[in-house]
Amino acid sequence: MRANAVLFWILSLFFGVLAVIYPLWGILEADYVEPAGTVALSLTSILGAFVGFYLQKSYNTQGAELPEDRSDANIDDGDPELGFFSPWSWWPIVLAAGGASVMLGIAVGFWIAIIGVFVTVIALVGWTYEYYRGYFAR
Repeated sequence: MRANAVLFWILSLFFGVLAVIYPLWGILEADYVEPAGTVALSLTSILGAFVGFYLQKSYNTQGAELPEDRSDANIDDGDPELGFFSPWSWWPIVLAAGGASVMLGIAVGFWIAIIGVFVTVIALVGWTYEYYRGYFAR
């Protein structure tokens, strides 16, 4: 994480320098300052500083090196536990259809959104209680 923070600080500095050079170059070449490029470079520099500050602060409070920052780390050291997912479950597809119906209803007709809300609630309940009944009950 330390290497990422340093990279973002370098990017912030680079775009900050470019935000100063860009309007000066425009004045020297065409006697005109293009505001869109100057604002874009300035905001890119600020964004890099925000991300660099966050990563630096996270690294300092964490107090340990990430596996990506150590040269002696194995690939498996950075592999987190993602949780348990049912490979045979149809409920995520039903949930996606319900969410899509809600969005379609907001755009087209509110009655479709109401149906989508009911489908979404049924899919959430079905997915949550999938292991409470049937063949895979615990």
